[in-house]
Amino acid sequence: MMRDTSSLLVTRAVAATGSIASNTSNASRKMNFISHLHLIRVLCANEVRLRMRRISSLLAVIAMIVISWSMIVDPKTGSSLMSINHARVLYTSSALAMGSASLLSFVLAAISFYLVRGRIIEDIRSGIGAVIASTPVSNTLFLFSRWLGGVAYILLLIMVAMCSVMLLQVLRGDGTVQVLIYLQTYLLVLVPMIFSAVGAAILFDSTPFLMGKAGDVLYFFVWIFQISLVSKIDDLSGGFSYWLMWDFSGLVTTIFTLKTHLMTNSFSLGASSFDPAITPITLPAMMWTTDMILTRLGSAVIALSVVGLAIPLFHRFSPDKVKASHAKKRRSPLEMLNVWSRPLAKQVHPLFLWSAKASGMLGQVMSEVALSLVSAPFSILVLILVISISALINLSALPGLGLFAVAYWGVMMSDVSTRDYQSAMESMTAAGRGGADWRYIRHFMASVTLGLMFVGVIIFRLSFISPVQALALFVGILSMSAAANFLGKTSNTPKTFMSLYLFTLYLSTQAPKVPVIDIFGLNAAATMTNILQQFGVALVVGVAGLFYHRWKLS
Repeated sequence: MMRDTSSLLVTRAVAATGSIASNTSNASRKMNFISHLHLIRVLCANEVRLRMRRISSLLAVIAMIVISWSMIVDPKTGSSLMSINHARVLYTSSALAMGSASLLSFVLAAISFYLVRGRIIEDIRSGIGAVIASTPVSNTLFLFSRWLGGVAYILLLIMVAMCSVMLLQVLRGDGTVQVLIYLQTYLLVLVPMIFSAVGAAILFDSTPFLMGKAGDVLYFFVWIFQISLVSKIDDLSGGFSYWLMWDFSGLVTTIFTLKTHLMTNSFSLGASSFDPAITPITLPAMMWTTDMILTRLGSAVIALSVVGLAIPLFHRFSPDKVKASHAKKRRSPLEMLNVWSRPLAKQVHPLFLWSAKASGMLGQVMSEVALSLVSAPFSILVLILVISISALINLSALPGLGLFAVAYWGVMMSDVSTRDYQSAMESMTAAGRGGADWRYIRHFMASVTLGLMFVGVIIFRLSFISPVQALALFVGILSMSAAANFLGKTSNTPKTFMSLYLFTLYLSTQAPKVPVIDIFGLNAAATMTNILQQFGVALVVGVAGLFYHRWKLS
């Protein structure tokens, strides 16, 4: 009896000990979970605050408002955001939400990547990366917090665009503003796109050989591929397909949804003409079926997996891995071309000597030009080929060559205004003759000089057959140089300009008859009015950038 009682007591003691240990373990896991949530919240909030305090965020907010309003044309002009069988669609909450979200996804799929990209690179440049690397926070937690902060930042910009569209409905729309319709449509269309774009930015920044311009250009082609999926919409005429879950941008899904509800292929989205004699059409308030909602949720989950790929590739700010990345970069096509063409850089050395002897602005500009060519020696070969071909090809082929020349020039000179900041040399370069004012001006003039070197022969030949085209190309070089200088100084990154620049060039190829986006006159659509307006914008941007630069240094 005593043994049975003793065994019972031991059993109860062991059970009690196990229960205490289990409760302690559960409490520990709960505390760790709460601690991780708190850390994610702090890191995410810090990420959003850092981004929102930048002047580039203010510019992004203004751009979102301008883009949103420019997409939705006033029906009094004879055009509408959406038309069905030549009938105008009334500007109700459903129509404006679906139309504006679809068109914004086209823009934001490109811009979101470039707005978020660069924070990890900035940590390396500023030295804070070494501090982050020494903290006990895991790679998974760190990258997820960065991703979540980027998503929250882009969502804030989208909410600004959504509010501006709702205000536009009040001014020129039809019916009452239905906030829930806007929220549902914007979230379903744009959230998978945000997840994929921000995830790609984190992935590229975590992969050593994609941290530079090679990654920027690669994502641009990925974006083009996403947009090209719209042409496959006819393949879905048979019905619903789970392949729609791979439509991160939401363009194919929204067009498929509209076709399903409207039961027609005769509709257009954008600045569409309509017949005022036909009775306008009202879209139903609820456009999303259960299948389409689940499809968008599945697309968001797949897009979320993109950031998961960054975790095993993350360099953790290790000097060994960062140094190794430079060697790996040379295996990329662009870096290999720069290495092979390195002997050409010697031909620029006399320009350095001449600029050192010159004491004025001209010498400083030539030194910036020489530095750009030496930094990317393959550009010297491209420049020689462009000049030679420009002098020999038929006049009809000049616009095509000009498009290639301005595209290459834009990518090449996008970092002229930011390289002093990126290399922590701003204080030293501001101590030179003329100070910071001369530095701002010479960066602009260096960009213009590089542009004229690439397209000077094209401008000369076009001036004999089409003076307006030649003038538009010259003014385009001026205005884009001013824009690159302004955006570079205000955002401290070349990606802001480069993303907008490549996007605008792409638009000009897709809408060759629109004068406003024919910046360089290569589509022969630009008029003297547009050229003068662009020149005026270049003056305003240039002067505003100079005053901002002075204010920043004061």
